Amino acid sequence: MPGTAGKTISEERAAMLTITHTHEAGTLIEGTTKGDGTAEILKANRWRLGRSIGSWYLPNSRDHRPDKYRIQPTITALEAAGFDVTTELDNTVRSTAEVEAGKIARQEARVDALAAKADRKAGAAEAAWQRHERDVARLPEGGEPIKIGHHSEQRHRNAIARADNSMRRSITAADDATHAAERANAATRTTAGRYSGSQVFNRIQKIEADIRRTERRITAATYDPESGYRPTTDDEKAARTRRLSPVLEELRDKLTYWQGIREQQINSGDVTNYTPQQIKKGDAVKVCGQWRRVARVNPKTVSLETGYSWTDRATYAAITDHRAAS
Repeated sequence: MPGTAGKTISEERAAMLTITHTHEAGTLIEGTTKGDGTAEILKANRWRLGRSIGSWYLPNSRDHRPDKYRIQPTITALEAAGFDVTTELDNTVRSTAEVEAGKIARQEARVDALAAKADRKAGAAEAAWQRHERDVARLPEGGEPIKIGHHSEQRHRNAIARADNSMRRSITAADDATHAAERANAATRTTAGRYSGSQVFNRIQKIEADIRRTERRITAATYDPESGYRPTTDDEKAARTRRLSPVLEELRDKLTYWQGIREQQINSGDVTNYTPQQIKKGDAVKVCGQWRRVARVNPKTVSLETGYSWTDRATYAAITDHRAAS
C-alpha cells in the first residue's frame, strides 16, 4: 500500500517500481509501500495518492497519451534515491466515443456517491438537532438562573454547556449537509453542461484550431542555431509526419465525434445554427435571454449595440433566436 515515508528503506528499495500507463487508467506507479521513501519523491514530482485505487497516479493523465516530460523526471529522481524503475507505457488510444462513455459513467457514479453522502449528512444533521433538543429539555423550565452555592449549581452549568455544545455540533452538521447537497446538485449538471450547445460549439472550434496548428508544425521552418530559420527538408517533414500522425488522427476522431453531437443537437432543435449569411446589420438577435441589435456581422461573431461607444460580441452559437430588421 503506498504511503508516506519515515523508516529505514534499505530493504524496501530492493523492490522494483513500475510506472504504467494506459489510456483508460492513466499513469500509475506499482511497487511502492508505506515508509519506503517514495512518497516525498512522488509528491515533489506532483503525483497524488489515490486512496480509492490504492496507488499513486499522475493527475490529468487519464484519457491522454503518456507524458514523458512528467514521467522522466520522476524516474530520474527515484533512481537517484536508489530505486530500480521500469516502465510499461501503452500508447494505444481509445476512440472519443469510448472516452466520453467512460466519463459519463464515472460522472454518474460520482453523482450517486455524492447523493448518498448528502443523505448521510442530512441524517447526521437531523440527529444532531434532536440531541440538542433533548439537551435543552433537560434545562430547568422558565429559564431558571443558576443558584450560586447550591448543590445543583454544577449540574445546572453542565446542562447549559451540553446544550451549547450540541447546538454548535448541530449547526456544523447542518452546514456539512448543505455543502454536501450543493455538491451533489452541481454534479448532476456536469455532463449536461459539458454537452450544452455552446460548449460543444466551442470545443469543435478549439479542436479545429488544434488540427491546423499541428499541421503547421509539420511544414514549419526549422531553426538552425548557426544560420537561423531555414526551409524544412523532405526528410524532416516525413519524420514530423510520422511523429504527429497519431496526434492528428486522435484530433480528427474527436472532431468527428463532436461534430456528430452538434448535428444531433441541431436536428433535434436543441440548439440553433445561425451563420453570417443569415444575420444582417440592424437585425435583432436573442443572446443570453435578451434581445440585442446587431451593429456588425463578422465571420465568427456578431457585434451587438450597447447604447454606448463600444459594442459587445457574441458567437453565432450563442444566438438562440433571430428577427430580421424588416
